[in-house]
Amino acid sequence: MTATTDPAPGAGGRHALVFGATGFIGRHLVLALGRAGVRVSTANRSAASHRRLARWLAEHGHDEPPADLRADFTAPARLVGDECGDVTEVYNCAGAYRFGMAADEARRANVDGVRAVVAFAARLPRLRRLVHVSGYRVGGQDPAVWSAERRRTAYRALGAYEASKAEADALFQAEAARLGVPWTIVNPPTVIGDSGTGESDQYLGLAATVRDLWRGALPAVPGNARTFVPVVAVDHLARFMARLPLDEEAEGTAYWLLDDATPALPDLLGLVAEHYRVRAPRARIPVSLVRRLPRWLTKADPETLTFLSEDRYPTASASAFAAKHGLAVPDTAATIRRWADHLAAHRFGEVPAAGRRFTAPGGFRTFELGEPGAPTVVLPGLPVNADTWAPVVAALGDARAVDLPGLGMSPGGRGDWAAWLAALADETGARHLVGHSIGAAAAVEAAAARPDAVDRLTLVAPFFLQDRTANAAAPLVRLYLRRASSKALAERLTGTAEHAAALESSAADLRRGTAAEAARLLGAAARPRWRADLRAALRRYPGPVHVVAGSEDPPAADLMAAFPQVTVTIIEGAGHHPQLTHPDEVARAVRAAAPGPLAGGAARGHDGW
Repeated sequence: MTATTDPAPGAGGRHALVFGATGFIGRHLVLALGRAGVRVSTANRSAASHRRLARWLAEHGHDEPPADLRADFTAPARLVGDECGDVTEVYNCAGAYRFGMAADEARRANVDGVRAVVAFAARLPRLRRLVHVSGYRVGGQDPAVWSAERRRTAYRALGAYEASKAEADALFQAEAARLGVPWTIVNPPTVIGDSGTGESDQYLGLAATVRDLWRGALPAVPGNARTFVPVVAVDHLARFMARLPLDEEAEGTAYWLLDDATPALPDLLGLVAEHYRVRAPRARIPVSLVRRLPRWLTKADPETLTFLSEDRYPTASASAFAAKHGLAVPDTAATIRRWADHLAAHRFGEVPAAGRRFTAPGGFRTFELGEPGAPTVVLPGLPVNADTWAPVVAALGDARAVDLPGLGMSPGGRGDWAAWLAALADETGARHLVGHSIGAAAAVEAAAARPDAVDRLTLVAPFFLQDRTANAAAPLVRLYLRRASSKALAERLTGTAEHAAALESSAADLRRGTAAEAARLLGAAARPRWRADLRAALRRYPGPVHVVAGSEDPPAADLMAAFPQVTVTIIEGAGHHPQLTHPDEVARAVRAAAPGPLAGGAARGHDGW
């Protein structure tokens, strides 16, 4: 498979060299250039970084990797040679985007690097344009080499990151003019995810605020009703940049590429809160007060506070350029929602693995992981989430796990089950339901309602086929779950702290607000009427049923006597959560309904989880 061709004019004869190609903007730029039919080379620190870039490009439909040129970004002139003689455009996406740097570190990355790139570009015989990524808060500097006094003042006022970018903007213009290098600057605001997928791996700045909103850790919005933190979709920025060398009028021009219609910060966070179905903070705190409060209280990096401004920016030239070149601006609100989904699905960088997303069967916002549209669907138990089933899903291959409404990362509750389960079967192709504990109840209810749509049931540790559990008071259970650490959960669920790491996300979800629904469902699971109804529905289900249980937590022999047609597999040494302790054995059992004997005699009790 080759790259998709974007019919941008003038692609013939173009050879682009990209510095910072492995970064967030750089990757998308290489992709956009490849889709425009431009030959691309990338300056990389190592072969390993180039391999990571090539793998990412292949995952995004561009199988032809760019040429790999080795570069030390402090001395990129080492790239000069036959492989660069026909370079027509250079893009500088390199630099350090990090708060808390020392001034010397920031200058080496963002100022010295710019000086070296301009010097390198000046030696290219066929160069048409050098495109530099600056920033919306620092762009438009007077072209000059800063004095020591100006540097001290700026770095003290702005912090190392923003000051180094401002100094780099001034130096870039001055050096390009001195060396006769044709240039264009693009000044992006906060760069958020792809407009179609939301994909992003940037978790600083606005993304960190969205993270706090998701976790219920944002008591107040900094700034006021007019605070403006504009955004741009990374793919739109990349397409814009890819066209800059084609336009002679863009030479010597700086473009502020941002959407003036970006909601003010309180409205933007309200938009995300509504999408997440969490409460948006109503209180606002002036930036001047945030500066005076201790950092341990505000948890705000001082360097981020200068971005909380009411300022507006000169966007007319960028809008005119986009219109001239047929670049439609993606819908900002839709892009923000998709970006917010991607951030949450990957737990704000804590789980970078692919195959994680939010879906909406029947209009119900649902988190799932695994293969999209896979017929085998895991419905997790209590009080854990779909993440605890990730190893099993990976071992199965053509499978996915979804968080039930109100659990894990899915909003909702027990009252949504009927419509949600029907949509899961009818709309998403769920043919084989693997229900764990409380998820087994959901699987049986789905099969009872849609016996023609559900081909097969696998019930892992089904509580209604075990002896009745104790019914603890829901408020006490809720309180315990909201406060339980991953270590405490692991000891409670598996008898050892060994699996605490696998329960970190479950503990985080319970703290975030799912403890109440988990406690309600635990109470419901103890009710004899519901357990009897589930057994009756299971008896009526005409399809094959496979029960998987641990030897330390088997189904009750007297209850199983009523289901002679059910295949049973016992996993030796496992308890009520075999997906945590024996994931490979669970995967094998789900794949092959191998019959096995019930573990000797009377069933042991369990804690209902």
